[in-house]
Parts: sequence; structure tokens; C-alpha cells
Amino acid sequence: MEFLVIIGVIISCVGLVGLLICIIKAAKAKREGGTQEEMQAKLQPLIPLNLGSLFLSIIGLMCVVFGVIL
Repeated sequence: MEFLVIIGVIISCVGLVGLLICIIKAAKAKREGGTQEEMQAKLQPLIPLNLGSLFLSIIGLMCVVFGVIL
């Protein structure tokens, strides 16, 4: 079941990269400032990316755990 662990690590890394992208974009938006509506408009597109990245990280970690257990 080594392949399951390797696949899980790859999926988790992709999710972590997505989370880092979200953090960088949110920090950039915060630095630029603006009104409440402008901030909301800048951060709204990051929500699906954040949730998708978190989902990938969780699925990857589950694959790693299953691979180690099996």
C-alpha cells in the first residue's frame, strides 16, 4: 500500500499549495486596504479555492492514514 501513501502525500501537497496561495492573496488584499465592499469583492473569489484546497488536504491525509494502516 505504499502507492496509497505516495498518492496521499502528493494530494496533500497540492492542497497545501492552494492554501498558501489563499494566504498570500488575502494578505495582499489586506495590505492594499480599501472599503468593506472592496475587501469583500477581493476575498469572495478566494472562498472556493480555500475550501477546495482544504478538501484536497483532508483527502490526501486520509489516503496516507489508510495506506499506513493497510
